Amino acid sequence: MTITYFGYGSLVNVDTVPANTQVTPGKLHGWMREWRVCGTGSDGQGRCALTVRENKGSEIWGVLATEPRARLGELEQREKRYRKVERIGAAFRCEARGGQGPDGLFLFKASPEHHRWGSETHPILQSYLDCVLAGFFQVWGEQGVDHFLETTDGWHVPVLKDRSRPHYPRRIELTSDLADLIDGKLSAFGITYIEQK
Repeated sequence: MTITYFGYGSLVNVDTVPANTQVTPGKLHGWMREWRVCGTGSDGQGRCALTVRENKGSEIWGVLATEPRARLGELEQREKRYRKVERIGAAFRCEARGGQGPDGLFLFKASPEHHRWGSETHPILQSYLDCVLAGFFQVWGEQGVDHFLETTDGWHVPVLKDRSRPHYPRRIELTSDLADLIDGKLSAFGITYIEQK
């Protein structure tokens, strides 16, 4: 027995999911990402993460991930600020083989109590953003990074520069070339940064 879900942020990065997870790139029609789920980590640091909203005419890239059903509890704990949106398979298109996703395909969307725009007290963690963009680069190269930036709302939310002392628990190490690429793309977007104290 397995579960199948659509990853559109950190779940795109295969370094953050179990090694036996089957991952298939694809596109989800009628949805858009946004920086609009807030909470506080176990370290006391407020943070803003990604969620999605239905948006007719939009399309976001991501991955269809399949794992053993026994892993569902652990996955739900990881996504504890979210609720599941079930049966989105008809909106998914597989890149490699065409066709839509399975009927049981679901995604995680911000739960109402966490659904608000990020802010100075709940910024985007640079370590989280690095993880997300590295995942998109793994799958689609520079085009994937550009797509993510262009199909995500909420870039008014500031970014906490925590790359050297990460708050994100699933942080990854960027190569210097990829760090330069990401920083250059974000600079062109006019991102506001907060220095870590």
